[in-house]
Amino acid sequence: VVAEKHLVSFSSVALADQDIINAVLKDHPRMHHTLPCTWNLQLSEHTLSEACYSKVSELKIIHWNSPKKLAVKANNVEFFRNLYTTFLEYDGNLLRHRLPSGCSNVVLAGSNAGVDKGEKPAHQEKCNDFRVASTTTYRTHLYYLSFDWLEPEANDIALVAQLSMDRLQVLEALCDHWKGPMSLALFLSDSEAQQFFKYARESEIISKRRNIGFHVVYKGGSFYPVNFLRNTALNQVRQPYSFLTDIDFLPMYDMYSYITSVLAKMEMKNARKALVVPAFETLLYRMPFPKSKASLLQMLDDQKVFTFRFHVWPRGHAATDFDKWRTSTAPYKVKWAADFEPYIIVPSNVTRYDLRFVGFGWNKVSHIMELDAQRYEFYVLPNAFIIHMPHAPSFDIAKFRSSKHYRECLKILKTGFVDDLVKKYGFSAMKYKSLDQ
Repeated sequence: VVAEKHLVSFSSVALADQDIINAVLKDHPRMHHTLPCTWNLQLSEHTLSEACYSKVSELKIIHWNSPKKLAVKANNVEFFRNLYTTFLEYDGNLLRHRLPSGCSNVVLAGSNAGVDKGEKPAHQEKCNDFRVASTTTYRTHLYYLSFDWLEPEANDIALVAQLSMDRLQVLEALCDHWKGPMSLALFLSDSEAQQFFKYARESEIISKRRNIGFHVVYKGGSFYPVNFLRNTALNQVRQPYSFLTDIDFLPMYDMYSYITSVLAKMEMKNARKALVVPAFETLLYRMPFPKSKASLLQMLDDQKVFTFRFHVWPRGHAATDFDKWRTSTAPYKVKWAADFEPYIIVPSNVTRYDLRFVGFGWNKVSHIMELDAQRYEFYVLPNAFIIHMPHAPSFDIAKFRSSKHYRECLKILKTGFVDDLVKKYGFSAMKYKSLDQ
């Protein structure tokens, strides 16, 4: 009511919600109490801040309200700038610890406050670290960088992936290969987030992109919450379709245009279809990227590229049927198989990833299995491909390989997931139990 009254004389306002609050306070002066200027020291080019205080210790809040921000010129500005940048380097997870004794029933926002503390089965006690990781709520900053909110077209698609600081160098190449929208979740500490901000601002390629949603999930715990990150990125997609991939893969050039043209022909809107993008890998750190399917096949014959994980886990992508793909000119249907974990294009309202899988192991397999339980059909695209670029193994893979406890808990999580599929989808999901055994 107050806003409507004042808008009669002001056809538009510059500060939106702040203008409404100011209007309310103007009409109801008893609602506010005037504080000394030390509670809002404004650092602008024409500030009168010097008249506000005599000692820096008197200040409560510093307000960088100049368009120049940290580059503004003012009294004691160097001290304020150092104070501010030091604050940015703090670990925000310090705020997630329990309060001192006397307030033990209070937990600060974000941690594991909702975890049941009753008696648990022996296997849950044994794998409590996994259970806690799967129920953790992480501090998240959506749209960390500038983003243009454009209305998506009917067959538009966004690339969805997650990454940590050690994969940051892939971003510029990914931007070169994929010109369409992206939704990326980054698992970073507070100081790493600041490093990423500077890196993105100084990158000529990334700084020009306004169709990438960067979502920072702040680090916490001892696991890499891969499926939490995937869901965070997927939940922010506004396009009708999503390309679910991993950050270490580079799509073929102009793949975005190819996919949108395929989606217009595949009648995906009301059908449970998942389009499989064949995945390859190279062990070469320096390699000319193939410009076409023909050049990729030549590199495959020359053993410069291989089908993904051919040497260590061929079952993960064997169902793609790479022999058929070599000569195919139209999408072809393949059947789900045990351990199948392709990279797929699906409607963006697809079921989300299961959060119980953290770190390495079964995080994608479980998702594809549930899509099969939902009777999705899998079609392999004949003229699309992605190539995995080499990098050092992640810490979670190292833990999986070296820790018996890790592998035992992963097996327990698998069994629980399959049991839940049977409860959810009935008799048709019983086939997964025999595979689990």
